[in-house]
Amino acid sequence: MRPGVVGLMPRDPRDITAETAARVRAHGFTGVTVRIEQPLDAEQAVFERARRVLRDGGVQVAQANPNYEVLVHPDPQRRALGIRQLQRACTVARWLGAGNVYVRPGSLNPAGPWTPHPQNTRLATLERLIAGLREVVKAAEQEGVPLCLEGGAVSPLDTPERVRDVIEAVGSPGLRFNMDPVNFVGSLADAYNTTTLVNRLYDLLGTYVICAHVKDFRVESRLLVQMNECLLGEGLMDQETFLRRFETCCPDGFVMIEHLPDERIPQAKRNLDAIMARAGLAWKDAPAV
Repeated sequence: MRPGVVGLMPRDPRDITAETAARVRAHGFTGVTVRIEQPLDAEQAVFERARRVLRDGGVQVAQANPNYEVLVHPDPQRRALGIRQLQRACTVARWLGAGNVYVRPGSLNPAGPWTPHPQNTRLATLERLIAGLREVVKAAEQEGVPLCLEGGAVSPLDTPERVRDVIEAVGSPGLRFNMDPVNFVGSLADAYNTTTLVNRLYDLLGTYVICAHVKDFRVESRLLVQMNECLLGEGLMDQETFLRRFETCCPDGFVMIEHLPDERIPQAKRNLDAIMARAGLAWKDAPAV
């Protein structure tokens, strides 16, 4: 597996420089996420230049992360916009030489795509998601860049089983899975038995995994159940099992630290390296730091 990061990058690809790539490698990473803020307005020259600059600095675009309208929205016009944006993102990802296009399932909650709603897992919601993904994956197949679908307890894809069912319903090799076990922690039973959760995810979805996000979480000491993310390596997630299983199913894939401000990423990488060592694993082609 290879070390990557969601961070250490400017939001505007025009601002990516040789110094950007050098900074990424200085922290021990060889893969990054590049944002696509406005897929329909993306300029080919801008993204091809970003690809060259990163490549020349020894950094791959592991994942392209576009903005797009949620695919589960009840309004057909907004869904259609989201489909067009994601289809265009597949083209932009090809310009970037990206390993995949990151796909959020979205939410019916107007507060954002990673927020709960009582109708998120209704059949009608899932049918809209499947229909949208079937349209988008045609572009992914044409461009040769797979979609990398993620799920989580607050989303329409709230369980490993539901993710599997949606991927199988879409029925395309162009739709794969982004492994992120923390997203699926939905109860104290999950929180205190993360090894079981991790193994369940890999048992059901391992054949679809092409990339991973790595982070950590803790349970707060409150009357009502409350969990929050924390620095990687300081929480409850069984990272060793997570990494060993990833190495087995996706030995050339990127494991990407995410959800941290840039100043906390170096410590998270040191913690991740220590976990890798305890697990008896080694990075592929990692830069010296």
